[in-house]
Amino acid sequence: MQLYSTNNHNLRVSFREAVMKGLPDDNGLFMPVEIPALPGRFIRELKKYSFQEISFTVAKNLLQDAIPDPDLKNIIRNAIDFPAPLVRLDDDTYILELFHGPSLAFKDFGARFMAQTMSWLNRGEDQELTILVATSGDTGGAVAAGFHRTPGIRVVILYPSGKVSPLQEKQLTTLGHNITALEMEGTFDDCQALVKAAFLDANVTDKLRLSSANSINIARLIPQSFYYFEAYKQVTPLPSPLVFSVPSGNFGNLTAGLFARKMGLPVHQFVAATNANDVIPEYLETGKYHPRPSVRTLSNAMDVGAPSNFTRMLDLYCSTWNMMREDVVGFSFSDEETREAMQEADKRHNYVLDPHGTVGYLALRKYQKQNVCTGVVLETAHPAKFAEDVEIILGRKIVIPERLATLANKEKTAVRMKPDYASFKEWLLRH
Repeated sequence: MQLYSTNNHNLRVSFREAVMKGLPDDNGLFMPVEIPALPGRFIRELKKYSFQEISFTVAKNLLQDAIPDPDLKNIIRNAIDFPAPLVRLDDDTYILELFHGPSLAFKDFGARFMAQTMSWLNRGEDQELTILVATSGDTGGAVAAGFHRTPGIRVVILYPSGKVSPLQEKQLTTLGHNITALEMEGTFDDCQALVKAAFLDANVTDKLRLSSANSINIARLIPQSFYYFEAYKQVTPLPSPLVFSVPSGNFGNLTAGLFARKMGLPVHQFVAATNANDVIPEYLETGKYHPRPSVRTLSNAMDVGAPSNFTRMLDLYCSTWNMMREDVVGFSFSDEETREAMQEADKRHNYVLDPHGTVGYLALRKYQKQNVCTGVVLETAHPAKFAEDVEIILGRKIVIPERLATLANKEKTAVRMKPDYASFKEWLLRH
């Protein structure tokens, strides 16, 4: 497998270099030189295969010979060891539950695959590898769980103070060992900017082996395409065109869906569902991209004002607005609309959505008013991760899974820091 930079299509690097570096030196993002189509027979016969078998075939198709088959199978077996079940709400609406992994969020798929892959790529190295990751909520917990106690790798997680839920914060601040949390007095965009700055700073990269576990890293993105195939397997035969509604912040999840479509998955359209941070729906409507500081919302993990993976989306469509609009439509919703939709889903379908999945549910409902389709909403996190808000909105208690409940009494350990690069760089080099 070879990859190029979105800022330099003539660049060629190996899968190993792309994963271990995280970002190209030119501040672009790595993209596969080729996204081969899977055999049509494989897609038609998906019901014959287990989720792990599907994941291996999709990964092999993308990675080609970057990882030997026995090792890739072992990586998949250790990483994708939990299901992605599809739940029917009505004849044309389904929920793809992506929260059955250890941190109860969809990012477990990417984080666990990435941890296994990096551990394999890192074998034989003498110098410790430092993973830098910015999180608006779920990424931090998933990465912390995925990389916890991985030999030869330490993880530094940057998160915005006061802008993640209490249980999300406990997931990334209570593990210790090789996991360190930096509590930044700013926004997610500030955290992401600091991570990118470190990768582009030769004074840092000369002294530390750095890589990233955000969806800017191609190893995080690839496994997110697996569950689109798993969803298709469960929803077929289709009575109408298939549409995925994707709650979106940094847009890695939707980009992975576009990868799946390019590999041959018969998806009619994607719905980019956002909260008030609506720069992508605005672009899809007007053709103008105006990144701006994020605003805080009920669906906090989607509070992103400058989504990194939009660069990859543009690259897939050769920066052609009209081409992207054929495959992707976008809608944004307020917190009040989100609250009302959570109550509706609970009363109408007896289904408890988290705030992020609710935005996806709203977007699908809006799309279906004008289009006949079979819609799948990606439910990205267990509602218990946002229990305080969900219980107030629904007016009742919800069940908290034991793995979350046990976090409540654990002691938080985090380094509080202002989001200026000089302070972050000094800390990073000193530690």
